Amino acid sequence: MGRYLMVGAGLSGAVIGRHLAESGHAVTVVDARDHIGGNCHTERDRDTGVMVHVYGPHIFHTDDAEVWDYVNGHATFLPYKNRVKTTARGEVFSLPVNLHTINQFFRTTMRPDEARAFITTQQADTSITAPRTFEEQALRFVGRELYEAFFKGYTMKQWGCHPSELPAAILKRLPLRFNYDDNYFFHRFQGMPEQGYTAMIANILDHPRITVRLKTVFDAAEAGAWEHVFWSGPLDGWFGYDLGRLGYRTLDFERFTHAGDYQGCAVMNYGATDIPYTRITEHKHFAPWEDHEGSVCYREFSRAAAPGDIPYYPIRQVAEKALLQAYVTRAEATRGVTFVGRLGTYRYLDMDVTIREALDSARGFLACLARGAAPPAFFQPPL
Repeated sequence: MGRYLMVGAGLSGAVIGRHLAESGHAVTVVDARDHIGGNCHTERDRDTGVMVHVYGPHIFHTDDAEVWDYVNGHATFLPYKNRVKTTARGEVFSLPVNLHTINQFFRTTMRPDEARAFITTQQADTSITAPRTFEEQALRFVGRELYEAFFKGYTMKQWGCHPSELPAAILKRLPLRFNYDDNYFFHRFQGMPEQGYTAMIANILDHPRITVRLKTVFDAAEAGAWEHVFWSGPLDGWFGYDLGRLGYRTLDFERFTHAGDYQGCAVMNYGATDIPYTRITEHKHFAPWEDHEGSVCYREFSRAAAPGDIPYYPIRQVAEKALLQAYVTRAEATRGVTFVGRLGTYRYLDMDVTIREALDSARGFLACLARGAAPPAFFQPPL
């Protein structure tokens, strides 16, 4: 049986490592941090008892039944619906934009068919037939008033540029509903692990053939000591950033506590550009089955990532894609390493997709071993 290294003790490393261990292989998982779980890490606040999402909130939602069964095999998931609120014009509205939002915003009492006709004929810019930018996508489907109230300022703060500079794909399918459904996600499986994500990942890593080493920095020069390495760190980091750094947005969190209920919901967005933060998250509301008198909140600020910052959101604009192509070419010529996860493939991935790709990568890797083929650098190509 082989000896394999997972660099990173987040979802990718844990899931791939567990799959290989269950197939009889010896697996070592290393992480530079002093905890497992990566950016999904959760921990109890000592003073309030609140389960805190240390690197920002993570809400599990998926249509992938196998992934849902997988996480439920390692944790007890309890129902959770993400109901986001936002401030605009001195009022609080529901997101995504739904019939309640539309009626409140325009001071109307329209029925679904009336609201649909109103947005289509009086708000949406139907002259835009093939939206190319984020702004055009929003104007085409909701019109200028709703765009400027709920999307423009928030996007400028989140991405550090005007929405006209961002591709339409970032908005993807515009969340617009002509009913009163305020559930932010539309996936059929939604929930939160009762004891937090770190406990779930600890259960995934709990296998006799898995060894975990924290506070351990791995250098690519050490790869030869292992039969194969799975790298979930930054793709450019494997090469020492020698072609330049791929662009990311990072987040700063201003943590504060409150004796009571601070905002009455888990997520409150602030789209106005004169407010420097994008949102406030109140973490006890991510576990509505618990009861806590005190509260832990985060004000969330987005900015360009610098060396040493935690990379959160890959930018993937024209310059980054050119640099990414150069790194992908080098990676594909490298033997003995497979790049996985959000950072390893320079793509924004939800948790369920991360787990799906980790399972597929582990199975693909074992299939390569079975037929004596060299494992590829990417089971999920970044481009």
